[in-house]
Amino acid sequence: MIVVTGATGGLGGATVEHLLRRVPADRIGVSVRDTAKARHFADRGVRVRQGSYEDPGALLHSFAGADQVLVVSGNDPAADVVGLHRNAVEAAVAAGARRVLYTSQHGAVPGNPYRPSDIHTATEAILGDSSVAWTALRNGAYGPLDQVLGPWQRTGVIAQPADGPVPYTDRADIAEATAVILAGDRSVDGPVALTAPTAVTFDDFAQIASDLTGRTVKRIVLDDEQWVADQTAIGVPEQAARSMLTWYQAARAGYFAEAGPLLAELLGREPRTAADRLAAHLAT
Repeated sequence: MIVVTGATGGLGGATVEHLLRRVPADRIGVSVRDTAKARHFADRGVRVRQGSYEDPGALLHSFAGADQVLVVSGNDPAADVVGLHRNAVEAAVAAGARRVLYTSQHGAVPGNPYRPSDIHTATEAILGDSSVAWTALRNGAYGPLDQVLGPWQRTGVIAQPADGPVPYTDRADIAEATAVILAGDRSVDGPVALTAPTAVTFDDFAQIASDLTGRTVKRIVLDDEQWVADQTAIGVPEQAARSMLTWYQAARAGYFAEAGPLLAELLGREPRTAADRLAAHLAT
């Protein structure tokens, strides 16, 4: 059995949908905080059990019978996320899983200034010390582009701190590739990058946006502290703004620059590009 955590979230839920196209529903289980939110999976024959990373006993029950467990990373800034991930890994091992897969982050290496990287590198170390085979899916940045680029559609400028090349990746592609691995179509070990084929900068985005809209979109580089001040002025908590600033700092230091071929190989086609994602965003 394949057990997916976080199946009521965006990535976990999309992964289950792709799994249902590849394996019988009775080979899939989900571990979720609120089973009512996973009723649409239960109605299709998926085993739904309650489990949360805070409750090792519930996790052990929800992972029972699993050959593989997909641990979707947590993101609560107020929680001991590494400790919660440890609970999930240990429960998967105790339940007898032969492989644990974890949704890590592109560029999750020591020294990366982007703060969540520390969580991912620590969790990968926990996986490495475990007694089972493991895979860390270092997913390319797939968050909403409007969060990354700012209000350029209204202002006509991408006014953000200095950046660097990033292979912005489509979450749907990552979910599909994750399902391919879980379904056994291809086995991968250790940390692997799942990214779009090409890394782009904000300069590139300005050109892409100009081409798509038919109007000139400019790129303006803001001083780091000015950007933080601008963010707090519109109501973003300073701590959250400074956390996001570390992402731009990591990008311009090259931590996200490398794009890999594995995502395309798993999909059997070219993944969606940054231009594809921006065009889809404009169409909504």
